[in-house]
Amino acid sequence: MSASEAPDRHVVPSPRCAALPPLNALVLLLATSIGAQAGPPYISDDPVPTDTGHWEIYHFGLGTRTFGVTAGQAGMDINYGAYKDLQLTAVIPADFERGSANGVGVGDIELAAKYRFLHQADGDLLPDVSFFPRLFLPTANRTFGSRRLDVFLPVWAEKDFGDWSLFGGGGYTINPGPGQRNFWLDGAVLQRTITDQLSLGVEAYHQTSAATGSPALTGINLGMTYKLFDHWSLLAAGGPLIGHTGPGASYSFYLSLKADY
Repeated sequence: MSASEAPDRHVVPSPRCAALPPLNALVLLLATSIGAQAGPPYISDDPVPTDTGHWEIYHFGLGTRTFGVTAGQAGMDINYGAYKDLQLTAVIPADFERGSANGVGVGDIELAAKYRFLHQADGDLLPDVSFFPRLFLPTANRTFGSRRLDVFLPVWAEKDFGDWSLFGGGGYTINPGPGQRNFWLDGAVLQRTITDQLSLGVEAYHQTSAATGSPALTGINLGMTYKLFDHWSLLAAGGPLIGHTGPGASYSFYLSLKADY
């Protein structure tokens, strides 16, 4: 995946659900696990920063459907190439839930910086590698947030093979608060460039338990990036959540309109 084609964002908002009833806790765990969390449209991120002096802005909506309840986020994911190999990121979300209870509120604002410290080269196996620490500010109310500062510390890598790209990695989230647990997230994406406009990919990811009584989370996504015209692209992904039983299907979804300039 070239720097101009790669999705350049990732995020892992931690679950904000320790004080909520068990059903809501599970739903919000799944929804905020997706969060603005990945190199769009995936959960897993790639290590390629936004080009120096350029902006990438994702107008996104995402979430999960579990036990008849839909929960997730919508907002703006803003990225700027501040310097060679350095990307600065801010995510401004609104949280929502529809099902057993209905609600909308301000989410936890995210601030992050991606730094690529290794570069891949033709003819060897060395991949691109970046460190992408993220801070989740406690701006949400207690319906959608824990009112604590969370920190996500991931490393992401990528290797390209012609029209194919393999990227992923993972990291550790410091998730303080009563009933909360620190947790790990890891995942990988295999993506192929089909045409100059279209790329398709498949992803597998796993997150350990993030709150007392909450399950680990495993999922599979199919993703698409389609360039509509200059400076605008449509991104979408979705797939089942594995190992969760209950009425109705359990799945995640992501959709965004990307502007770059």
